[in-house]
Amino acid sequence: MNSMDPPSVTPDEDSSHPPARRPGGAVLIAAAAAIGGFLFGYDTAVINGAVDAIKAEFHLSALVLGAAVSAALLGGAIGAWFAGPLADRIGRVRVMLITALVFAVSAVGSALAIGPISLTAWRAVAGMAVGAASVVVPAYIAEISPAGKRGRLGSLQQLAIVIGICAALLTDYALATSAGGARNDVPWGGTAWRWMLASAAFPAALYGLLALRIPESPRYLVRRHRDEQAREVLQRYVGDGERLGEIRRSLAGTKQTIELADLRGRSARDRRFGLLPIVWIGIVLAALQQLVGINVIFYYSTTLWRAVGFTENDALLTSVITSLINLTGTFVAIALIDRVGRKPLLTVGATGMALTLATLVWCFSRATGTGEHLTLAPGVDVVALLAANLYVLSFAASWGPTLWVLLGEMFNNQIRVTAVAVAGAAQWIANWLVTISFPSLADVSLPLTYGIFTGFAALALVFVQRFLPETKGRELEAM
Repeated sequence: MNSMDPPSVTPDEDSSHPPARRPGGAVLIAAAAAIGGFLFGYDTAVINGAVDAIKAEFHLSALVLGAAVSAALLGGAIGAWFAGPLADRIGRVRVMLITALVFAVSAVGSALAIGPISLTAWRAVAGMAVGAASVVVPAYIAEISPAGKRGRLGSLQQLAIVIGICAALLTDYALATSAGGARNDVPWGGTAWRWMLASAAFPAALYGLLALRIPESPRYLVRRHRDEQAREVLQRYVGDGERLGEIRRSLAGTKQTIELADLRGRSARDRRFGLLPIVWIGIVLAALQQLVGINVIFYYSTTLWRAVGFTENDALLTSVITSLINLTGTFVAIALIDRVGRKPLLTVGATGMALTLATLVWCFSRATGTGEHLTLAPGVDVVALLAANLYVLSFAASWGPTLWVLLGEMFNNQIRVTAVAVAGAAQWIANWLVTISFPSLADVSLPLTYGIFTGFAALALVFVQRFLPETKGRELEAM
């Protein structure tokens, strides 16, 4: 084996006997891979507690602040776009190792930023790493998982995301409390908001160490004609070494590296508007997951709740509570996804989001004042807080984890990683559009802003009912 090959399982001493299956082995390696989701969530939320301090220190307008906060999202789109073809060339595990290194370096660079330009640049670099992980992780977990557990194991991506969000908000809260505010210095030296951004280097290092310990995807190994290694991985972690033959047949006649152009299909009859229909379904699902406005809660929640009367510390604590609700909802999805299926979860979730967002439209339509002077009447503020948290619960129990499961499993073996890359890029671009537009839209009208999100939630419900196929329990080779 070439010394540069990614880690692989070690054959038993007696190679005439198949390697023994490791109970829970697929869970452990899926959990290790899902640390990439932790980086996604941590990076998404860690900026939350630093937004106001960054705005004050660098004297930023709402538009420039939105650009700085959302730079990671554009970087995410770029990283996602190129991660698929790269993972087909050098392997899923190597891409994970690269993303861990890049993310660690960018976390330190963001913390040492000397102005809005350098901060924006480092945030974009961090986004490239996280975007790459967001593509490779769901594809890898799907390819390493038994069909009957694929939904639960695929949901570990979203579980890691929400744990990362929770950890970031707790870190922000602890640092802001110890310093007396995100703009102040912590007792051991340095501004609190800079330590918030620097703290992301620690999970990145952990991700790199864990990625060194997991085997390469068996589907990638078969594509590279490393069949014996693939058989060992399948036998040891999936418990079905005989699936190798089906994987071979599904990849017969396929190029070793799939390009973005291959998503067009083999003939004009295969495509709709230039792409295979299943690719369009993935793109629209990924975009809708963000267009319902979920990340507004995590990027700007502290600022929003301060605007309606909470102190900085109270607003940060409210954000922590919201992240715990997000975590609870994800556990609900993990428990249900392989029992009730993907489509029912998305249907119920879209309905819940539409209703709770409509409630927020009503609440903010009764507010007085604008911007930082916005005020909600007693009673209405409680309804708004409850609606926001029920909205998060609806998302977390459905669209949060289910999207990543679907992206990992809905495409066939030939195009999977590259198709996930395109859908992932769409998700990051939609995330960026929501994030960069929210401060300006909120200044104009919060009811209008949440009305737009309500419309997208209703559209998500209709789209799922009309176009989404159910994938529960199907082997990847049957897709």
